[in-house]
Amino acid sequence: MLNKGVGIVIIIRKAGSDDLDRVEEIYNRIHTEEEAGRAGCGWKRGIYPTRDTALQALSRDDLFVMEDEGDVVASAVINSSQMWQYAHIDWAHVAKDEEVMVLHTLTVDSEKGGKGYGKAFVSFYEDYALEHKSPELRMDTNERNVRARGMYKKLGYEERGVVFGTFCGLADVNLVCLEKCLEERL
Repeated sequence: MLNKGVGIVIIIRKAGSDDLDRVEEIYNRIHTEEEAGRAGCGWKRGIYPTRDTALQALSRDDLFVMEDEGDVVASAVINSSQMWQYAHIDWAHVAKDEEVMVLHTLTVDSEKGGKGYGKAFVSFYEDYALEHKSPELRMDTNERNVRARGMYKKLGYEERGVVFGTFCGLADVNLVCLEKCLEERL
């Protein structure tokens, strides 16, 4: 739980099957913003992310949602699953797989942006990683996603390299890989 102010609490929790419709709605709103040129995350409707993306994460028990006053406003996947392409990155910290926690598919409802939800979700991710004794944090984002890259930089994440290829069905993507080590907080 994150206290947002007097009487207002943001809750981040594991998603349930009853959250799938809302997560899919958030994905679709982001796709609409992308198609209209108002967002630059590099995602494509019908390819990534889709309801099936959320369903697969739900079945693995690694889909999380953020609620503000009972409304799901954001979602993310948090697990220790690194893409094989991560092996080509010159990470600053050598870590065993079980010491790495990865943030995937962080989304904030485009109609609810600008309220610090993304930053709050990343803070939750960091705390979750520490609870699971995984101080090495890794993530990736499309090179075009300047907004996310800026937020991650402000939060202390370092861009360690770019991998090129097809990811989650999206062709010709440059993914910027980011890293932060929380070892000093263990």
